[in-house]
Amino acid sequence: MTTIEEERAYPSNFGASRYLAWTPVVAGALIATALSTVLIAFGTAIGLGVASAAPTWRDASAALWLLSGLYLILVALISFGLGGYVAGRIRTSLPAADTGDIEHRDGLHGVAAWAIAVVMTVLLTALVASATVARAPSAQAVPSANSAEPMLSYELDRLFRPARRAPNAETAMERAEAGRILLTSSSHSGVAAEDRTYLVQLVTAITGLTGPDAERRVDNVLANAKTAIARSRRSAVIAAFSIAASILLGAVVAWFAACEGGRHRDGAVAPAWLAANRPAPRPQSIP
Repeated sequence: MTTIEEERAYPSNFGASRYLAWTPVVAGALIATALSTVLIAFGTAIGLGVASAAPTWRDASAALWLLSGLYLILVALISFGLGGYVAGRIRTSLPAADTGDIEHRDGLHGVAAWAIAVVMTVLLTALVASATVARAPSAQAVPSANSAEPMLSYELDRLFRPARRAPNAETAMERAEAGRILLTSSSHSGVAAEDRTYLVQLVTAITGLTGPDAERRVDNVLANAKTAIARSRRSAVIAAFSIAASILLGAVVAWFAACEGGRHRDGAVAPAWLAANRPAPRPQSIP
């Protein structure tokens, strides 16, 4: 018997080796990754983002944060659903013991396409982030790394804004030190009294403000920094929850979409938008 006849006669001998076909899996993963990239870029262009490098992003309402998270979930449902459907639709239909086994194979192909798409997205994000860091100024050009940048960059600008700025004034080290102090404003105990006094001394030395004016500026910046950190935390929670929910829901959608694609592959009635693209059957001649 030939290989095909042997496979039909003894499907259990060939099921293990061909249980997962990588061609439809990779094709579905590429489609899902490309579509999600396009949709995320479109959402970013229209302002559906829960974070931004601009200081004004913190003024966004909670409704915009929620809408951005829902859009991220919608992107995952559409992209992973299409990728899973393609993985199940183009998979070669092999003989199986029953219909349940066929559906399980199709669903496995959809989940495999989902997993590869997630890994590819993470790798692309890491490559973009590394390229951005590589283009940034080297650490040698900055006297001290500022962990508060860029989240509290606006507050630091206001803190050390002098009435008359000296030419070529360099305050990188002071900004870094003050930024680390401002980060403690969101802690349970808040900024320590000696740290507040030190900030007043820094503001007085750099800006030339008098004692009461320097204290007033420090107090205002501390309050604004606490609000900014709280907003940043809320946006980070929304972003993390949206990403986790979209990935998990994407796996479920990819499974069911792949099963649906397998049913259409095996002769089930396809949706109208797919059936409309099918070529009309050729008429058979009557003898």
